[in-house]
Amino acid sequence: MKIAVSGKGGVGKTTISAYFLQKFAEEGYQVYAVDADPDLSLGTVLGLENSVIAGLKPIVDMRDVIAEKSGGGGAFYTLNPDIDDVLEEYSINMGNIKFFKMGAVKQGGTACYCRENSFLNSLMNSLLLKKNDVVVLDMGAGIEHLTRGTSKGVDAIVVVTEPSKVSVRTAQVVTDLARDLGVANVKYIGNKIRRPEEKEFLKKNLPEGDIVGFVSFNEKVLDAALGLESSENLGRFEEEMDEVYRNLNAGLHG
Repeated sequence: MKIAVSGKGGVGKTTISAYFLQKFAEEGYQVYAVDADPDLSLGTVLGLENSVIAGLKPIVDMRDVIAEKSGGGGAFYTLNPDIDDVLEEYSINMGNIKFFKMGAVKQGGTACYCRENSFLNSLMNSLLLKKNDVVVLDMGAGIEHLTRGTSKGVDAIVVVTEPSKVSVRTAQVVTDLARDLGVANVKYIGNKIRRPEEKEFLKKNLPEGDIVGFVSFNEKVLDAALGLESSENLGRFEEEMDEVYRNLNAGLHG
């Protein structure tokens, strides 16, 4: 199963991505954790030290490997280099979880990233199309990666949304782009719910049959993010996410 977790910034994508990763790993799957967010917070939530994450090279910065794999650095380069070994060599192992960071696309005005992007696309194709395992991509805020086509080949895009007009609008835009990419399954998680009226708001503005669950606003989750609370004792969050996990699996395999 290959899942991309998307949504507006600050809605809780990384916390939910980390939960999915740990749940799949507990059930014995080989899981690839892809931090596709420039903030690089997924590894921290999973329990990696910042110094360890900082020491992991992002794919697009692996100059020598990219040159070797894509044709030796000349003007012509292979569009689909064989990069399966890179998955092993440039990831951090955490039991059944392999963590790596994608890296960022160059900003306007800098040199062309054609070779690096070709290599990155091959990496994602390997993860998304060849591996009979579980891949969870923690996407950057909003829709940037969807517009670059990074999410092609996923089984589902899970859109995390808060009960607000702005967050719902982002979810609707992500949905439209996902459909354009041919992603058949778009599921929604309502996060940071405080009142029954907020659930009703999301049910009214999103396809209710594709909402896999709601997660209550939880101070313990915020404290865990600050290091003030153990991530292993989140109470109601774990109960609600267990239900979301079951519903997502049922929705994709039912």
